[in-house]
Amino acid sequence: MALKFKYGTRTEIPAEQAALYVERDGAWHLDVEGVVEKAKLEEFRATNVALLKERDDLKARFEGIDPDAVRKLEAEKRQLEEQQQLKAGEFEKVLESRVKGVRGELEKRTQERDALNARLSAIQIDQAVVGEAAKRGLRPSAIPDLTARARNTFRLVNGVPQAFEADGQTARVGKDGLTPMTLAEWVEALGADAPHLFESSAGGGAAGSGPGGVAGGGKGSGKNPFRKETWNLTEQMKLQKTDPALAARLQAAA
Repeated sequence: MALKFKYGTRTEIPAEQAALYVERDGAWHLDVEGVVEKAKLEEFRATNVALLKERDDLKARFEGIDPDAVRKLEAEKRQLEEQQQLKAGEFEKVLESRVKGVRGELEKRTQERDALNARLSAIQIDQAVVGEAAKRGLRPSAIPDLTARARNTFRLVNGVPQAFEADGQTARVGKDGLTPMTLAEWVEALGADAPHLFESSAGGGAAGSGPGGVAGGGKGSGKNPFRKETWNLTEQMKLQKTDPALAARLQAAA
């Protein structure tokens, strides 16, 4: 007997097939990958057919029409209308019409420029924050969440990402309470506020029994490369590769 894709309630599922179904969106669906419900597939096909028909209708409607020739005719028409208005002494109408056209084009280009600048700013912020978070074990699946948080916090100021408070006007300061918060400080704070964005390391235990120190079993110079006063990016990356558990403990203790 063929398996049914969806049941409305669990009681409708044959007992011997119950393990094959999962509850989703108020119904019980066959637990398989790459399968689309027949109704949705038919809806998708119908939409495609309608779009193709609309495209063909438009092609037939405008077949043989040269867009450049149409624009040229429209320009010539405007010139004739302006000449007639000038002959009739309606100079102000002609001037108003031209100014309106120029203003509209200027506004359009300004909007396009602002949209492009916003997009470029978002890309720069995304790249900077992802690069910084990657040093601390960012989960690949967490990139959209991370960049969304960053865009709500950072803006480009003189080409450099700068953090702002929720009001969007007040610059956010770093640990010293004076200088602007850096990307590294923001990512570090995010590690405590949203640890699910970062890879978790196996193992536990305390690290850092004293200022900058490493508890028993530590490697290297005994200094914590994640602490502000002994910050060392090279040592951090080396630890994350050779001993992820120790790196995680040192980072938590920093």
